[in-house]
Amino acid sequence: MIKVILWDVDGTLLDFKKAEYVAIKKCFEIFKLGECTDDMICRYSEINKRYWEKLERNEITKPEVLVNRFKDFFLVENIQTNCANEFNDEYQLQLGETICFCNHSFELLKGLKGKVKQYAVTNGTKIAQDKKLQKSGLVDIFDGVFISEDVGCEKPGIEFFEKVFNKIGNYDKENIMIVGDSLTSDIQGGNNAGIICCWYNPKHMENNSDLRIDYEIDDLQKILDIL
Repeated sequence: MIKVILWDVDGTLLDFKKAEYVAIKKCFEIFKLGECTDDMICRYSEINKRYWEKLERNEITKPEVLVNRFKDFFLVENIQTNCANEFNDEYQLQLGETICFCNHSFELLKGLKGKVKQYAVTNGTKIAQDKKLQKSGLVDIFDGVFISEDVGCEKPGIEFFEKVFNKIGNYDKENIMIVGDSLTSDIQGGNNAGIICCWYNPKHMENNSDLRIDYEIDDLQKILDIL
């Protein structure tokens, strides 16, 4: 019986791609960098993805991710890199301005409140995540929020989950489920922690890993069938 759900935020409960799209275009306006095309955002997304995967493998630090991804992006687009730090600071603020729920996630979590314990587990920056969770209203539904900057380590590391377990109380691991869209962060983390793993895969991405996936869903509402 599942008593606790650990929810990933970006790409699972909230549509990160839409927020990213709006935030980058707004930052280009603010810093007067010219037009930011859709192709440019696609190139940035690939660079960003590679940097976060390096972080998940403990190859680099989060500050290196946040600034160097924009430096690399600007170099590719022939833009001066001297504003990368300030650009990232503004980008974090802008990320919290666009709230778009995946699969009516707000209503889903609200309906589950009081039936199971629900916690946010996220590697996103504190400034962006605090703003998103407040503006979306999700913070009022969660029983707790675990942002890696506060926890002191990142998913998928076992240390992150051990600190979460120490905070939420005494639950058997077969009663805890993580739900997330990232194989390398959420599902790998769930495997490391020995808890139930539910992969949210709305685009039906191919799984080339050997990770244990207990449930795979393409719509968050299917969580109700699992419970």
